[in-house]
Amino acid sequence: MEKNLKRVTKKRDREDYTHEAYIGIRRMFFHNEIIPGQKISYRDLAERLNMSSTPIIQALKRLEFQGFVRHEPNRGYYTEKISLNEITEIYDFRELIELSLLPVTIRNMTSDGLQILKQALNSHLSAVRDIYLKERLMKDMEFHLTLAELSKCTLQINTLKHLFDLLYLKYRGNILFVTPMERVDDEHSRLYDRIAHGDVSGASEILRQHISNVKQHAIVSIQRVLEEKHY
Repeated sequence: MEKNLKRVTKKRDREDYTHEAYIGIRRMFFHNEIIPGQKISYRDLAERLNMSSTPIIQALKRLEFQGFVRHEPNRGYYTEKISLNEITEIYDFRELIELSLLPVTIRNMTSDGLQILKQALNSHLSAVRDIYLKERLMKDMEFHLTLAELSKCTLQINTLKHLFDLLYLKYRGNILFVTPMERVDDEHSRLYDRIAHGDVSGASEILRQHISNVKQHAIVSIQRVLEEKHY
C-alpha cells in the first residue's frame, strides 16, 4: 500500500510540474516572449522556468496537440506560423458558436445572469488601454465567454474557449485589436442592451456584425504582417 501511495504521489508531482510548465509557456505566448514561426529550445524554456526538461517536453506535447507548436523529427519544436486561413476559420467558427448560443442565453436569462453580464461589460469598458492592449484582450474575451457561459452549453463553451486561446496566445494583440476601441465599446454596449430587453433578433444582428467587423480588421492586419514577413 505504501508503494502504491508513493507511486500515486510521484505521478501527481509529474502532472503538477507539467501543468506548471504548460501555464508558464502559455504566459510567454501571451506576452510575445514566444512568437509565431520561431524554433523553441526546451532547454532554454527549462532554464527560464527553473525546472527540468521533462515537464517542458510534456507541456510542449500538450501545446502541439492544441495547435500552438509542431514537432519536426530530429529538429525539435517550432511555433506554428500565423495563417490567414486559420484566422478566417477561427472567426467564422466563433460566429457560428456564439450566434447559436445567444438565443439560449437570452431565453434562460435571469436577473442574476444579467448582472453578471453587466459586470463583464463594465470591466471591459474600464480596462486599461495601453499600447499592447493585453488587459482589453482579456476583458473582451471574458465578456464574450460570460455571454456564452450563461447558456450552460458546456461543449460549445469549451470549443469557444479553445478558439480564444488560438486568437489571444498565437496572434498578437496589436494585430487583433485594430478595430477602433470606441466601435467595439459601442457594439458591446448595444448588444447588452438588446439582451437586457430580450430581443433575440436585434441582439443576434449586433453580435453578427460585431464579429464580422473585428474579423475584417484582423484579416487586413494579418495580410499586412504576412507581406512584411514574406510568409
